[in-house]
Amino acid sequence: MSAESVAPNPLSRFSVAGRSILITGATGAMGSEAAQALAAAGAKVTMAGGDADGLAKIRDRIQSDDVVIVPRRPDSPEAAAEIAAAAVDTFGGIDGVLVASGMNKVGLITDMPVESFDAVMDANVRGSWLVCQAAGRVMLEQGRGGSVILVSSTRGKLGHPAGYSAYCPSKAAVDLLTKTLAAEWGGAQIRVNAIAPTVFRSELTAWMYADDEKGRTTREAMLSRIPLKRLAEPDDFVGALIYLLSDASSFVTGQILYLDGGYTAC
Repeated sequence: MSAESVAPNPLSRFSVAGRSILITGATGAMGSEAAQALAAAGAKVTMAGGDADGLAKIRDRIQSDDVVIVPRRPDSPEAAAEIAAAAVDTFGGIDGVLVASGMNKVGLITDMPVESFDAVMDANVRGSWLVCQAAGRVMLEQGRGGSVILVSSTRGKLGHPAGYSAYCPSKAAVDLLTKTLAAEWGGAQIRVNAIAPTVFRSELTAWMYADDEKGRTTREAMLSRIPLKRLAEPDDFVGALIYLLSDASSFVTGQILYLDGGYTAC
């Protein structure tokens, strides 16, 4: 059999080696896991976040020359542009983006200060929009396409009885931002998708994993709705991220991928 007749390895379509990937919220559970996994897969990673020491620790764990840190949150057009510029200046452009920055403030609507509502909307919606604006300008000018991943939640689809009147609407807005940008940028071959997890292990949710009465009670209530009968770990998202950032998903855009163990299927 000649070399020309040998079919290429289909797994090569999942490669992100050499691609410049920008991650905001890089010190969070998902962002840090993504940075480490993508760097291990050969990507060139720009990590942005408000915790300079945390960013430096993650960079030290990765131990790669192809990692740069930007101690800025995307909370203004100028900050978002600075983050995007760092990727361009260091790696020559942007091939992919993961917007993993965000927050939640829980409180019944009758008790929640409007400042808390605004803070959630600013972090989850405005921040995502600003990153997309800054990175999108770069990617459109490059003219080589790319992939953008926003982070939504099952709460973008489902309500919650315990004080999520800011968070749920913010994630629903992220879902529609995903679809809108997929339509707007499709002609430029820039794909935009969102991943939508349910509860996963992080500093904010560690109490749900604890072996005490509060943790067990809450965990059991959640597990009764999850067909896979476990809560998520940050590394559960790595496969989906690599898929969406690679050529394996070259005809996938405008989608909300629920990484929830089947939670939204019930």
